[in-house]
Amino acid sequence: MNKRTFLRNAAGLFLAPLAGRLLAAPAAGKSRFLLVFLRGGYDAANVLVPVSSFYYESRPNIAVARESVLPLTSEWGLHPALGDTVYRLYQSGQAAFIPFAGTEDLSRSHFETQDAIELGQGAEGAHSFQSGFLNRLASVLGASEAALRPRAMAFTDQLPLVFRGEAQVANMGLKFVGKPAVDARQSALITAMYRGTPLAAQVNEGFAMRDDVMRDMMGEMEGAGRNAVSARGFEVEARRVAKLMKEQFNVGFVDVGGWDTHVGEGGASGFLATRLEELGRGLAAFADEQGPAWQDTVVVLISEFGRTFRENGNRGTDHGHGTVFWVLGGGIRGGRIAGDQVPVREETLFQNRDYAVLNEYRGVLGGLFARMYGLEDAQLERIFPGAKARDFALV
Repeated sequence: MNKRTFLRNAAGLFLAPLAGRLLAAPAAGKSRFLLVFLRGGYDAANVLVPVSSFYYESRPNIAVARESVLPLTSEWGLHPALGDTVYRLYQSGQAAFIPFAGTEDLSRSHFETQDAIELGQGAEGAHSFQSGFLNRLASVLGASEAALRPRAMAFTDQLPLVFRGEAQVANMGLKFVGKPAVDARQSALITAMYRGTPLAAQVNEGFAMRDDVMRDMMGEMEGAGRNAVSARGFEVEARRVAKLMKEQFNVGFVDVGGWDTHVGEGGASGFLATRLEELGRGLAAFADEQGPAWQDTVVVLISEFGRTFRENGNRGTDHGHGTVFWVLGGGIRGGRIAGDQVPVREETLFQNRDYAVLNEYRGVLGGLFARMYGLEDAQLERIFPGAKARDFALV
């Protein structure tokens, strides 16, 4: 390996020690926040189901049958694949849903809309691809009283846009834990390369953090056979994320792909149902692994957009606009459908095809951050410029 390859593989490790120094460990009992990004634009209408005749007329082949829908309110139900997981959280007041949510971006492009959301800079004005909204949150909290200063981590193979910025944030993918990208021999070479330079301490601390995380995860893997933990899917990764957030980090990000359902989506069973069951198991595992820390944790699930309300000719759905956000946590005021809403009818569809966006994501998250961290308007303006926080009293 040449020097350039060493640096590329170890880039995330060099960020980690900076985060450890600039973003001090949180005081006991302070809030934890995890953002889960469902990449691909999941079909919100087949998850939070609007139980109406218009829904069943619009989806003759992929609607979730009435008898299978799990009741939430007189107007909404939940997909049965979440019955043993998220539905139970909802019943115990630990889950809420925000329909008609999303972004002002109308491109219906996966990549453009994902980028716009992660940047969080709004539709107007100049955009910087070096400033994501979770990084700005970390910067704001880092400048406040010591008790609020976070330790942030992206549980991804590469640092996502949402965490780019002035606050140094570590990243590490947890899907597969085994041989590290930079082995012991290469680590020694990199350490020698930087010995005697101003970056020497950062490099050493970065490798130390990497080794600590790997040691924790390898111990979990060794016990997995006897504990009968699934070896695949989001569930294993979610437990790893929960363990690290419980013990080391309190602002996190993870993404889950595979939600682009143009063909053969299915209804109560099928492709989407399988993905939802896996996601639900992962979220339940996260809550379980957190233990008492779950009481101080807020998990928000978002996606770049929803999908067309009517099914297409391939028994799937195409790129849409409004979607549904999920808010989970042991201490939230859940068990309800929150935010601005309209009846789901043909005349309320956006451009006669999609859910409208009534609850803009920056306002929704700004309201949550204000509640969680006691942030003032000027601090929220730094995180989401030009956005007005929406307080749904979820925390």
